[in-house]
Amino acid sequence: MTKANSYTKEELIACGHGELLGKNSPRLPVDNMLMIDRVVTINDNGGAFGKGEIVAELDINPDLWFFGCHFVEDPVMPGCLGLDAMWQLVGFFLAWEGAQGKGRALGVGEVKFTGQVLPGAKKVTYKLNIKRTIHRKLVMGIADATLEVDGREIYSATDLKVGVFTDTSTF
Repeated sequence: MTKANSYTKEELIACGHGELLGKNSPRLPVDNMLMIDRVVTINDNGGAFGKGEIVAELDINPDLWFFGCHFVEDPVMPGCLGLDAMWQLVGFFLAWEGAQGKGRALGVGEVKFTGQVLPGAKKVTYKLNIKRTIHRKLVMGIADATLEVDGREIYSATDLKVGVFTDTSTF
């Protein structure tokens, strides 16, 4: 497998089916729960900590599924979906590095919301700075991240943690 430095929506969907980074690699969700349209850049030596970074995007349009139900006559993207996208990207980074198993979000240090994603927005940009990855018996990634809507930062999260497990039956 050759690691690319960017990925299309089709490739991200293939990751969800185990067809991009290997059958046993952590997978992204598919369909409505995939909160990413493309990975613009991914590397293992950039970012604020020099341990890797990911920049990814989601195109916004009024027809996205969550605007129809969250909330009636007051549509807004749920903050938890932006946070989940950040976890998705930490897991994708671990898969990109070669981790094997099933990815699971393990927690977050602090989350701040200072704005909202509305149906009239055009693009969400996720920016993740990898703080640490562990590839031993414990496989885990830790990152800080921000979410921008049309260039304005509106979410920040510290110490996003994702683990990769060979057996999740005891969770």
